[in-house]
Amino acid sequence: MFPQLLFQVTVIIWCWQITLVSSSLSFFQTKPGCESKCGDVSIPYPFGILSSSSSSGRDCSIDGALGSYGFSINCNTSYDPPKAFLASGKGENEQFFVWIGETLELNLEILSISESEIRLKTWQTTSCYNKSGALLTAPRRFIQVDFSGSPYTFSETKNRVFAVGCDTFASTDMSDTFNKTYSHKCRSICASRENVLDQAGSCTGSGCCQMSFPKGQTEFIGVQVSPSNHTDVWSFNPCSSLFMAEQDHYKFNPATDLLNPPKNISLVYKEGNKDIPIPVVLNWAIGNKTCEEAQKDQATFACHQEYNTYCIDSDNGLGYRCSCNKGYEGNPYFSPGCQDVNECEDPMNNPCEGDCTNTIGSYGCSCPKGSSGDGRKDGSSCAPNNNEFPIIKVAIGTEVAFVSLVIVSSWLFLTIRRRKLNRLKEKFFQQNGGLQLQKQIGLHENGVQSTQIFTAKELKRATNNYNKNLVLGRGGFGTVYKGTLSDNRIVAIKKSKIVDKSQIEQFINEVVILTQVHHRNVVKLLGCCLETEVLLLVYEYVSNGTLSHHLYHKVNGISTISWEGRLRIAIETASALGYLHSAATVPVIHRDMKSANILLDENYTAKVSDFGASMLVPLDQTQVTTLVQGTIGYLDPEYFLTSQLTEKSDVYSFGVVLVELLTGEKPLLLDRCEEQRNFTTYYISSLGDRRMFELLDARVLNEGKQEQILIIAKLAERCLNMKGKDRPKMVEVAAELEGLRRILETLTPGTDYHHPNYGNKKTHKLEEGDLYPVPLTVDQYMETDMTMSMNIPS
Repeated sequence: MFPQLLFQVTVIIWCWQITLVSSSLSFFQTKPGCESKCGDVSIPYPFGILSSSSSSGRDCSIDGALGSYGFSINCNTSYDPPKAFLASGKGENEQFFVWIGETLELNLEILSISESEIRLKTWQTTSCYNKSGALLTAPRRFIQVDFSGSPYTFSETKNRVFAVGCDTFASTDMSDTFNKTYSHKCRSICASRENVLDQAGSCTGSGCCQMSFPKGQTEFIGVQVSPSNHTDVWSFNPCSSLFMAEQDHYKFNPATDLLNPPKNISLVYKEGNKDIPIPVVLNWAIGNKTCEEAQKDQATFACHQEYNTYCIDSDNGLGYRCSCNKGYEGNPYFSPGCQDVNECEDPMNNPCEGDCTNTIGSYGCSCPKGSSGDGRKDGSSCAPNNNEFPIIKVAIGTEVAFVSLVIVSSWLFLTIRRRKLNRLKEKFFQQNGGLQLQKQIGLHENGVQSTQIFTAKELKRATNNYNKNLVLGRGGFGTVYKGTLSDNRIVAIKKSKIVDKSQIEQFINEVVILTQVHHRNVVKLLGCCLETEVLLLVYEYVSNGTLSHHLYHKVNGISTISWEGRLRIAIETASALGYLHSAATVPVIHRDMKSANILLDENYTAKVSDFGASMLVPLDQTQVTTLVQGTIGYLDPEYFLTSQLTEKSDVYSFGVVLVELLTGEKPLLLDRCEEQRNFTTYYISSLGDRRMFELLDARVLNEGKQEQILIIAKLAERCLNMKGKDRPKMVEVAAELEGLRRILETLTPGTDYHHPNYGNKKTHKLEEGDLYPVPLTVDQYMETDMTMSMNIPS
C-alpha cells in the first residue's frame, strides 16, 4: 500500500511541475509581427521592443495601447550579442533613472523577464582612498534609483542592500507607491586581515553588512561613508562599496571583495563556466488600479476576459496582472489569449490512471471495465472490483474512527494550548526585562504609582484589536496607535515591529529613563506591557503633531507658528534638555534631538519625546564612549568622529533646531544646490551678511525684530561650534532664551507670554492623528556628500 501511495504522490508532483513549466513557457509569446528576443533575453508581451517604423514606436508593447510607459524595450544591436535596456521614455513623467554620485544612468540593462518579475543588472558605488586617506576617485558615495510612477517595485523578498568595506557606514532611505518612507542603517568594521578572511560567505558586520526593506518600494537612496577614510585598514582594504543585489546570488568573498587593488567589486556569479551579472529583482504590474477598478473601463483593461483569463491584484503595491484560467495556457494580454490545454494528448503523461477524455478547460477520467474509482492519478485511481470485500462498511467505520480521533485531538490541543499561552506570557515577561523593570520602577519615588503595568488584553481592547484606522504613525521602530483605556483616557500606544535584543534594550532604556523624569515639557510615560512577544509602551496622547510637521507643512505658504510661538517652543525645549542634563536624578543625554521628536499638544506646548536612544550618565562621568547613534543632519560631528558622547552633543542638535525655527527649512535636502544642501552650515556661514535675512521664514522676518533674530542666530552659532567644549550648556541656553522673552515682555507690556495659546491665536490646528508621524522623507536627511553634511573635513 505504501509503495503505491508514494508512487501516486511522486506522479502528482511531477505533473504539477510539468503544468507549471508549460504555463511559464506559454507566457513567453510576443505580439505578432514583433521581435521575440533581444540577444539572450526573451521579450514576452506586454513587453515589446521599440519599433522605429511605427508612429508611436511602441506598437510591440502594451504602452501604446494604454497610453502608459515602462514596458517598451530598447534593443541595442551594437553589442554582440545584442543587449536589452528599459526605454526611459521622452516625456516629463516617462522616465526612470539611476544616479551614482554625479553620474546619471538612463540605460538600465535587462537580464531576464518572467510572468511577474524583471531582473536588471545591478548598480554599485565605490570610494577608494590612498594610504593618507585622500580619495583616489571622484566622490561617488551615494546611489539613487527612482521607479516612481512606473510599473516596477523592488522585490523585498529577493533583494538586499549590501555595504562592503572594513571602515564603512551605510544608510538607506526608501519610499513606496503611497509616499511612505523607511530608513535603515548598518556598519561594517574589521579587527584585522585574518579576522576578515574568516568571515567568507558571511555578511553580518565584519567586512560586509546588509539591510532589508519593506515591500512596495519604488525609490531607493543609499549612502556609504568611511569615518576614518580607511586609514586604519588601508593595508588590506582601501575601498568601500554599496549596492543592491539578489541575495541568493551574492556571497561575500574577502579575498576578492576587500583585498584586491582599488576597484569595483566584480558583481557576477557562475552558471556553469559562464559569468552571469548579479541582478536586482523588480516586480511589475499593469497600471495603478486594482482589478475591480480597472475592469470598469473595458477599453483600457489589459486582461482579455473573453479569452479565459483572470485578473490578479499586485501584492507589492498598485496595479494588476493577468493570468490564464486553470486548464488553459497562452499569453492573456492579447488575442487569441488563453487556449484550452489538451491534457489527454500524451497518453504516457496524461493525468488519468484509466481512460482520459479532454473537455474545454478541463478533462475527465474513467476506469476500465472490471475496475472502479475516479481514474485520476492524483485521486483514488482504479482498483479491481471485489464484491466480497465490504468496502462501504470499512469506509464508514474508518470515517467514524477518524471523526472521533479529531474531536479528542482537538480537546487535547485546546487544553495544551491554553497552558502553553500562560507559560508564553510568563516567558515574554521575563524576556522583556519584566523583573528588572519592576525593580527599577520600585527604586524611584512614586515609580509604581506613576508607571502602570498594563495587560495585553487591556491594550488590545483599547485599540480595537490594533485597528488600522487608529494608526497614528509608522517608523523604523514599528507602529503607534491611538487608544482609549477603560477609564476613558486617550493614550498613544507604541507597538514594536519585531523582537530583537537591541529593541528590548531600547525598550528597557526608555522605560527606566522616563520613570525618573518629571518635567512638563517631556512626554509622559504612563506604563508598559510585558506579557506579549512585541514590546508595548503607553504614553500620554499629544494631539497636535510634531514641530517639524508645523514648520514644513504651510497653509497658503505661511507657517502656522508665529515668531513668539517659536521662541516659546525653543525655551520649553531648552528647559527640558537643561533639566535632563542637570536636574534629573541621574543625568540623561537624549542623543536624538530633532524637530520630529518635539511634539506639540493642543496648546502648542512642546513635549520632548523618543528616549529609545538616550543614555543615563553616571554622576562621576562627563562623557560616555558608545556606538554612534542619531539622525544625519542633527548628529554632533565631534561625537560621530570620536564616539565620545557628552551633553554637548544634545547642544549641537538643539542648534540645528534653532536654525529650523529661524528659517523653516529642512537641515538636509538633496534637491538644493550643492552649496545649500547642508542648510544649517549654509545659514551659519551667512551671519553678518544681508543674505541671512533673505533665508528667514516669512513669519520670522515679518514679526521678529532684527536684534532678536540676531541674538538667536548667534546663540545657534555657538551651539553649532565644531568643538563641544566651546558650546554653551543647555541650562545657559535656556537662561539666554528666557532672558530674551523677558525683554519682549518689557517691550510689549500687557501681553501674557506664558498663556498657552500665546503666539498661535490665528493658527490652523492639524487634525488629530499627527502624533509620531512617519519618518522624515528621504530628502530631509540624505545628501550627495556625507562629509559636507557632517561638517567633517574630507
